[in-house]
Formats: sequence, C-alpha cells, structure tokens
Amino acid sequence: MLDHFIYGQVSRISPEAPIPVLKVESQQSMLGGLGNVVRNLGALGCSIQVFSITGDDSPGQEIHSLLNAVPNCQAHLLREPERQTPVKVRYVAHGQQLLRADNETAHPISAASLQATLRAFEATISDCSVVILSDYAKGTLAGSYASEFIQIARAHNKPVIVDPKGRDFTRYRNATLIKPNAKELAEASQLPVANTDQQISAARKLLADTGAEYILLTRGADGMLLIPHDGEAHAFKSLAREVFEVSGAGDTVASALAAALGSGCSIDDSAAIANIAAGIVVGKVGTATVDRSEIEHEIEHKSALIASDKILRPDQAVERIRMWKRSRLKVGFISGVFSNLAPSDLERLEKARNACDRLVIAVRKDPSANQDQPTRAYVLASMVFSDAIVVSDDPTTDALLTSLQPDLVFPS
Repeated sequence: MLDHFIYGQVSRISPEAPIPVLKVESQQSMLGGLGNVVRNLGALGCSIQVFSITGDDSPGQEIHSLLNAVPNCQAHLLREPERQTPVKVRYVAHGQQLLRADNETAHPISAASLQATLRAFEATISDCSVVILSDYAKGTLAGSYASEFIQIARAHNKPVIVDPKGRDFTRYRNATLIKPNAKELAEASQLPVANTDQQISAARKLLADTGAEYILLTRGADGMLLIPHDGEAHAFKSLAREVFEVSGAGDTVASALAAALGSGCSIDDSAAIANIAAGIVVGKVGTATVDRSEIEHEIEHKSALIASDKILRPDQAVERIRMWKRSRLKVGFISGVFSNLAPSDLERLEKARNACDRLVIAVRKDPSANQDQPTRAYVLASMVFSDAIVVSDDPTTDALLTSLQPDLVFPS
C-alpha cells in the first residue's frame, strides 16, 4: 500500500463547519504496509524478494517505482485492473494527525493472481533465508491463501514469521512464529490478556491451535513477550526512551526479527534485537526505519553500562570486534593475569585504551592468582576503559589473537 502525507499549518477554524483548515505546505509518499517491512529490511542491509498485488493505477505504479529504489530488492508485483491500490492519506499539522482517509480494495485477489504469485514465490524460495507474511487484510493473504505460502516455505525448510490480522489464526498453521499485539491475541484466543500470566495462557492456546513454534507478543510500553511451544516464556522490557510515533513499529519488529533469524541468530537473540529496534523506531517522527548501525550502537551503549555484558566468550568477542570494525573503529588487545591490580596496571590499561577506540582485555588463567578468573574479569569489566573482557584458558593467548584479529596488540 501507499502512505501519502500532506503537511501544513492550521491557524483558523472553517466558517463552514467546526473543523480546522489545513494550509498545505508539502506532500510526501512512501511505501506502507508490506512496503514498510521492505523499507526496514533494506535499511538493515538485507536482500529482499517481495511478492504482492496492486491495482493497475497510478498509486500502483508509484509503489513499483519506490520498490525499485530499495537496495537489493526484487519486486514480484502483479496488477489487477479491477483492484484499487490501497492508499492511506494522512493530513498532518504541528506534528499531529488531523485526519486519515483510506482508499482501497480489500476483497481477495483472483485465483489466477494467487497461482501466479505462488509460482514466483516457489521459484525463488530456495535463495531466501526466512519468510515474512505481512497480513494487512487487503486480499493477498485472504482465507486459506496464507497457508499455501506457509506450506511452500516449510517444505523448503524456511522459517516463517507472520504479522497477523483477524481472529482466525489457524490460517497460519505451522508458521514458525506469529507476532500479534495484545488486542489481536485477545481476539484470536477469546481469552483475557490483562496480565502476563493471562497473556501466556492465551498464547499457549494459540500455539496449540496453530502448531506454531512461538508467539511473540508485542505489548507497547510493557515491551515484548516470547512464548515458545515448549519451555518458559521470555519477557523483554521496553527500551523506548521517548515515544513520538508508534505507526509502523510492528513492521520494524517483524523486519528486525526476520533479519536476525535469517542471519543465523537464535530466536531469543532475534527477539532481543527486534525489541531494540522497536525502542529506536518509536522515538522517531513518522513512519520510520531503523538501520543496522543504530542497532549496533544501542547494543554497544547497553554493554558499556552493564559490566556483565562486557564479559564475552571468545566467539562472542569475535562478533563484537567484527561489529566495531564495520563501524571503522580501531580495536586494541591486551592480556594479563590482572590479580590484585596495582596503580601501574591501571595506568597501563588506561594508556592502551587511549591508543585505540575499543579495548579487548584477555584474562589469563593462572593457578597462583589470588582471585579466580570470573572475579578478575568482573573487576576489569567494571572499569571505564574496558570494552570487552575475554576469559582465556590459553596461557599464551596466541590462538585467541588469531581468532580475534585486533588492530593493535599491547604488551602484557
């Protein structure tokens, strides 16, 4: 669908009716609905195959042009002459919406359009890592249509994330993950969702009804709740510092979740990344996106504030260093026993940190040390000049250096 914004100023009330008069100053169109998912995936650096239907009209043509401008995006769009491309027109003044006007056709797409879209979908699915079904109840995923896409994806062992619509979630049977909000969860389960225990119970019912592996419940100011088919639920606190605009935040969550899951992250880590993205996007004005650097910055900011988050396994340190290098930061490395730190040790560490952008400290194993390795690592992690602490069982740290590949190595 197409999101069209009309911006202006209001300085008077109409003499014809008690309504504000908007003096139009500017207008802007952007991809909406599934298109907003595409925009977010593009901002995260993903390669995208997008499948949908438009009308054979000027908004449909504009959607084609906007999709072509998204990096690494291949659009598989069909036009139905009798369909009106959905357009949401928002009138905005002083940062507030005055009115939204919708023009659309929402009846199911034709059988011929469905079969053509399914053929294109199946022809490209082997090249994809993950599938998002973004259901806006506009006809492409109507009735049993959604299950046909899920069946193809699962036959190719691709995880499927569903952003649902409507009361009947059995249409999404065998999806990997379904992502409702609290209102959608209540309507689909026909159960109360006033607190966490009720939300978990409602989600368990939907998991049983749909055969899905996970429900990811978005809860606004209460963050998110990941409920697996088997195992304990995992709550993620909201990370939003300020909330300016929630429109499109669900698309950002779905996109970040899929990007992380498709990159090989665990479901818990993917949900955590999606939660970070949600906290960022609601602090922006308008239907916005979140890029990879913003998520990386937020992860790094959080890690810098919490000592335990700086203590990494070697494989985690490798990924953290890769992230820093992608941001063109110079990474330094120093190792030692660091038992009973003396002023000279602190001075040496501070000098090392001043010579680079990020400092990785390896804590070596030493039976003669007065403190165990975890204690020494935590003490170092609490200090402002440390960025990552790696507990090493290698007394020489040679193997660790080979895997980490820092830019600078400081003498022990």
